[in-house]
This record gives sequence, structure tokens and C-alpha cells, in this order.
Amino acid sequence: MSNSGQVWVVLKFGGTSVASAERWNTISGLVADRLAAGERPLVVCSALAGVSDLLEASLREAKRGEYKPVLAEIEAVHDTLAESLGVSLDASCRALINQLDRTLMGVSLLREATTKQRARVMATGEILASRIGHAFLERRGVNTAWVDARDYLQSVDPSTMPAQVRHLAATCDAARDAEMASQLEALAARAIVTQGFIARDAHGDTVLLGRGGSDTSAAYLAAKLGARRCEIWTDVPGMFTANPTQVPNARLLRALDYNEAQEIASTGARVLHPRCLGPLARARIPLHVRCTPRPDLDGTVVATRELGSTPQVKAISARRGVTLISMDTIGMWHEVGFLADVFGIFKRHGISIDLLSTSETNVTVSLDPERPLGDDDALAQLIAELSAFCTVREIGPCAAVSLVGNRIRGMMHRLGPALESFEEQEIHLVTQAASDLNLTFVVDEDQADRLVTRLHNELVTALPNDTTMGPTWEALSRGRVETPSVTRWWHGKVDELIALAQRGTPTYVYDAASVRAACRQLRGIAPVSRVFYAIKANPHPDILRIAAEEGLGLECVSPGEIEHCLAVVPDLAPDRILFTPNFAPRSEYEVAFRHGVHVTLDNLHPLEHWPDLFCGREVMVRIDPGQGRGHHQHVRTAGTGSKFGVSFDQLDALASLATAAGVKIVGLHAHTGSGIRTPDNWRDTALTLLDAAARFPDVRALDVGGGLGVPEKAGQASLDLKAVAASLAGVQQAHPEIELWLEPGRFVVATAGVLLTRVTQLKHKGELLYVGVDAGMNSLLRPALYGAWHDIVNISGLARDPSDIALATVVGPICESGDTLGRRRQLHRAREGDVVLIDVVGAYGRAMASQYNLRAPASEVMWPATDDPRPS
Repeated sequence: MSNSGQVWVVLKFGGTSVASAERWNTISGLVADRLAAGERPLVVCSALAGVSDLLEASLREAKRGEYKPVLAEIEAVHDTLAESLGVSLDASCRALINQLDRTLMGVSLLREATTKQRARVMATGEILASRIGHAFLERRGVNTAWVDARDYLQSVDPSTMPAQVRHLAATCDAARDAEMASQLEALAARAIVTQGFIARDAHGDTVLLGRGGSDTSAAYLAAKLGARRCEIWTDVPGMFTANPTQVPNARLLRALDYNEAQEIASTGARVLHPRCLGPLARARIPLHVRCTPRPDLDGTVVATRELGSTPQVKAISARRGVTLISMDTIGMWHEVGFLADVFGIFKRHGISIDLLSTSETNVTVSLDPERPLGDDDALAQLIAELSAFCTVREIGPCAAVSLVGNRIRGMMHRLGPALESFEEQEIHLVTQAASDLNLTFVVDEDQADRLVTRLHNELVTALPNDTTMGPTWEALSRGRVETPSVTRWWHGKVDELIALAQRGTPTYVYDAASVRAACRQLRGIAPVSRVFYAIKANPHPDILRIAAEEGLGLECVSPGEIEHCLAVVPDLAPDRILFTPNFAPRSEYEVAFRHGVHVTLDNLHPLEHWPDLFCGREVMVRIDPGQGRGHHQHVRTAGTGSKFGVSFDQLDALASLATAAGVKIVGLHAHTGSGIRTPDNWRDTALTLLDAAARFPDVRALDVGGGLGVPEKAGQASLDLKAVAASLAGVQQAHPEIELWLEPGRFVVATAGVLLTRVTQLKHKGELLYVGVDAGMNSLLRPALYGAWHDIVNISGLARDPSDIALATVVGPICESGDTLGRRRQLHRAREGDVVLIDVVGAYGRAMASQYNLRAPASEVMWPATDDPRPS
């Protein structure tokens, strides 16, 4: 409460919460509720979802002199939102976009961006979002004032700090500010709209608070006003015991102490920015984490709490993008001041240290993954200077996986089983917090998901009479008023599927209509000239015929797949088959050339050792873009840890070899991974390939790969194909002479497939209920191989009593401890003989099956079912 008696509440809304008319209608209602309660709301806006990424892309493209398409996309995104809200971009918004254009023009002329320019560019998103929101609230009759956050937040970083810290990761004073409160209270409007992320330095220049800094802005403003509470509104209903999109049985944390929340946020939870908690804790202002799509849910409250004496893990979190710096020297043994000298170098370069481990001859530290934008040069300079003291190794990308809770040392004896699966994986660093609130393991980044899932299943349990832990994400998602996931094809066909199961289980069932619909969605991406279905996802003959009928080509990775395609679709033109092998013998290229299909090279070796085979040929070349994406390390197909593709440092050698062999490189290809739901991924890949294409004048096609994600879990959003098309449109318009190709697999078939299996036995062991089924890892390997999540539904139990739910672990009959299809799932109470449906298994299910234990894998049938299941 302010000195004048006015009660302030600060409401911060994240990017997804300000990106649609539906969300702004919710915000309008929340503001009205606060006003009705006698409170004065201060609304803090983030940039619209995806806009900060676009602004970063505009800086990258400006250095190439090609920023105009991205700038047009930024303006279009805001125009579209404004139109949906019944308002328009006013003169101040147009002036800001013109200023952005001028700044980017300056960057394009100099081919570099200063930290001040970066700050001005990145601030644009929050200012535009808040202007649009203010106009909408006024239109709705909410008396609202717009204020510039930079007038009230001033950075306090000393001039000795590096520019990237001062301008891109600034710190502000958060002391109680009576003058600010007086100025805001004097405004006639009862509600105020402002921006997150931005502030001003002592010279009046715009500075940023670091990516995700809008949470910190809200905390600063709440502390300066002495607000009653600070509310962070996001797209999930609070903080959870793990990332709920990865671990759907993660549980809501209803109440946390500031220190617990700080640990969870600092160790990787994305719901809160860790810097926001300090100002609130010091000012004793409660923090409420709420869900914009579900404002009826209470969410998580962070405040001063008494921590119990019983050891308990409350959350498992993973912080990705971690870089380790390992420093070795015999000279540090008993040398006074060695660490002071070394850490002084980190300070001079403005690089923050997160974790630390020492031995007699080695010091290893982790760097803060939230380092300011554009400080790669600073890291290189740091390593160069450190090399004068010791031998330096940069290790990464890594992930820091943390157990967060109370008296973590008391949990050490329970870690063994969870860590068994990492017997062959290196753990680079282990640290124990002095506060006994966390224990952290640093591992290779591609191992993090598996470790998080295993640790969560082993260690996160509620204590007796514990009111801290709420329902699971899975349970909350089932009760959502709205769900981003599309309705599954089988939802209205449960009785028919139960009847089909009488003919034998386990059985894969594929819905032909879903496959056809997915093909048509892909053909509707206008900037894409050709789409090839990656048949390794599911080579079922009927699926191949549907894909060909819908105009898709077929992408193959072996001669066997080529010949299978030609046998199933004998009239398919060779031009509609794309052969993309890796580490294949010469004979396989000979087969592909004999069939006249498109051929992709994945390595320099074939041109170096078999130039006669390629002489006079036209080929594609797979490029490694240097960074992979996807839901698991085995499906990330780019980066130094991946076996795929020709790296950028080999392109000159590739060009020389192609010339010497008389080979025309007519296309470039890159594939970054699977399960990607970031719409600009394929545009970024295209831009990377365009850079590579500058060396190859005959290139006429860019294959930007596949990996288009599908919703696999309750509450996951579908990939926005319109956004994919919009992001690729700029590339296509700028380079109309080059075709864009896609080669998806999972997108075509994943949601079309379900696996029907029967309950064989039930077993109780302690508090756990095991439900055994006749499908095992020989039929569906993905849970054991990737730790993949598949929704599991007892459709027989659903038909009996939809409300009778039990927590169960679903296992198969294979003699392996890893034969677990789902752990601790909410399952309709099972009986022997019940039919259980495993969802989203149309891709990489039957295709990866085996005869392990000499058990026949699941059969296959197309839906509607007319013939006996296919036993092949």
C-alpha cells in the first residue's frame, strides 16, 4: 500500500498472454475485477509471442542487408492483432516501426550492430504490444493510461561493466519510490499499462533487463510502489514439480517460499525469471503465478513460508544451453590467489559464473545460460585471456539438472536407481547448494530429458497431509475449458475399436482420413513447392498410396525403401522419390542412380573416393546447420554431436571436389530434428542454406527438412502451419528462383495411429499399481528408447465408469526393466481383458518393431477396418 493509502497490484502478462484477442478479453476482465476490488492495477506487457525472436532475426538479416521481409512480418503481426481487437496502430506505433527501419538500415550499412542498437531494436516489441493493449482497454471502456517504463526504471550498472551487460542485461534500483508512486497516483486513469523488459540508463539510453526480463520489470515496479502483490500471468497454471509439457504427471506447486521458488526458477523452470524474486522477497511482496487461459485456477503463491524438517524433493528442473569452462593447471596447487586472478578475468568480461567445482588441478565452472545477447565475442576473449593461466576447455552444450526441495542431503540414498541409466553417460559436474535446497548434475544436453523424467518418477512424491502439491498437469489439462490439442479421430469410435480388438491384440490401427488430411495441410503451405513424405516413419503400403495420391513425393533412406515405394506405387515417377542416405556404401548410390531418383550426399567421402560414380550427375547435399532441435537427442539431426551432414567449414572442400568430379550441386538440404513446434525453424534453416548456396551457382532447391511437431500430450498446442507459411513466404519472395522443399514424416502419420492392447495382469507393489498389457517394447520402442510420452487410455474402463480413475504404471511382457510404456498414469481402473489404447503411435511405432524375446510385434490395420490385421 502506498503512503496515500492507494492499493497497487502489478499484473504482468507474457508473450502468449498478449498475443490474441481472446487473451486481451481475459486481461480486460482481470483489470475490471481489480478495479472493482478497490485496487489500482498496473499492467506490464511483454512483446507478442514470437516477436522478440523476429526482432533478433531482423538484426541478423540486417547484417546481410536483407532485413525488409522480417520487418514486414513484424509489422504484419501487430497489424493483425490490432485488427482483431478492433483498434489500429496509431501514429506513435507507425513512427516506432519507421524508427526500427532506420536503425536496421544503419546496421545493414555497417554490417554490425552495437549494443545500443540492439537494445533499441529489441525494445520495440514491448512498446508496440503495450500501445495496442492500451488502445483496446480504452475501447472497452476501461479508463487506462499508457506510461513509458523507462521513465520509472533506471539502471544502476557501473560504467566499468562491459557494454553488453550495461545495455542488454541491466540491473535497476528497486527501492521504495515515493515520487514514482505520487506521479502515478496523480493520473486520472485508475488503470495503467506499461512495458516489461526495458529501462533507461543514466545517459537516457534504452537498456534491456535480459531475455525474460519482463518478470523482473514487474517485480521492480511492484517493489517501488509497495504493491499488495505482484501477479505473473502466463500460459500454464503455476509452477510445477517438473516441466509439464515434458512430464505430464508433474504436479502443481500451490505454495512456495521465496528461496524455493528462486531455486526452481534459477535451475531451469521457465515460468518465472529468477531475477524477479529478489526484489519481491526483500520488499515482502507476495508473488502469484496465474494462468491466462484458466483464470479460475489459483496457481502458485510465493511468499514467506516456514520450511519443514522432512527431506522432500519438490521439483526436478533442467537448464539447457549451459556452457562449462574447465581450467587445468598443476600450478594452482597451493597457489595463493589463483582463483581471485581467474575470477577477476570473468568479472572484467562481464560473464557470470553459475556453478563451481574444484580439485587439486582443475577448476570447472558453468556460465549463466541467460548471458546477454551477442556476447559470443566476449566468451572468446575470456578463453583467450584465461589461457595465459591454465589449459582451458569449453564443454557444451550441456544441461544442468537440479533436484530442488528441502533438506536434499537427506535424499541422497534414493538417487541410485534414478542414475543407473546414466552408467554410460558422463556427468561433468555435481554441486550441492550450501542452503541444502538443491543438488545439481551437469550432463550432456541431449541426456537431460531422460534424466528429468527418471528422477521425477523416482523422487517426487507428496508427504502425508501435504497441501503444497496440487493436481497433476494431466488432470488439470483434462479439466481445461479450452485445450489447444485437436480432437483425435478415434474419440467417437471407442465401441468400434473395442470390437476390432476382439480380432486380436496388440494391433496398430491407422486412420486413412487423418493421413489424407495431414497431406493436404502440408500441400497448403504455399511457399513450399514440393513435399516428400519420409517413409521411414511408417512404410505401410496404404499410407504410401495415400501420400502419392495427395501429391506428395516419397523420401527414402535405403535402397530397400526405394524398391518398396516403386512396388507399392509402380507408376510413381522417379522424380518424386528423394534418396537421403548417410554412411551408405557405394552400391546403394549405384542403385539410386539406376532408378533415376533424386540423390543426396551426406559426406565428402563419396566425392573423394568414388568421383567416377558421380561424374556428370546432379545431386543434393545435406548441410549440417550447426544446431539441432527436437524432443530427444536421438532425433536431433544437426550439430557437432550429430553424424549427419557436411559442416560449414567443409563447404569450400565440397565445392572443389564437386568441380573436380564434374558434379552439379543443384540442391541443399538440412534437417534439424523432430517434434519441432517453433514456426520459424524452417525459415531459419532456409536462411542458413542460402548462406551455403552462395558457393554453388547451380542450386535451384532448398530442402528445409521435416520435423514438424504434432501435439503428443494433453495441453500441447499444434504447430501453426500458417505461421510456418508466413515465415517461409519472405524467403520465397526474396529468392523466387529457388524452390523450397519439405520432407516430413511424423506430421503425416503420428496422430493417425493408435495401438490397441489388452490388460493381462495387475500387480500391487507398495504404493504402486502395475498394469500389464500384451504390447511391449518389441511393438512400441519409443518410450524405452526416447523416454517418449504417449497418452494411454483404458477405453474399456472409460465405457464402464469415466470417473473411476487409478494411478498406474503400464508395462509390457518383455523381459527388460525398460519395458515400461507409461509411468504413474491416470488410468480408468483396469481389469484383466480390458482394451487399452496408446495414442499418437502412427510414426516410428511398427516401423521400429522387432521380434525380441521371439514375441511377434503388433499387427497393423487401416481404418475403417475391412480386412484381417496385417501381420507383417
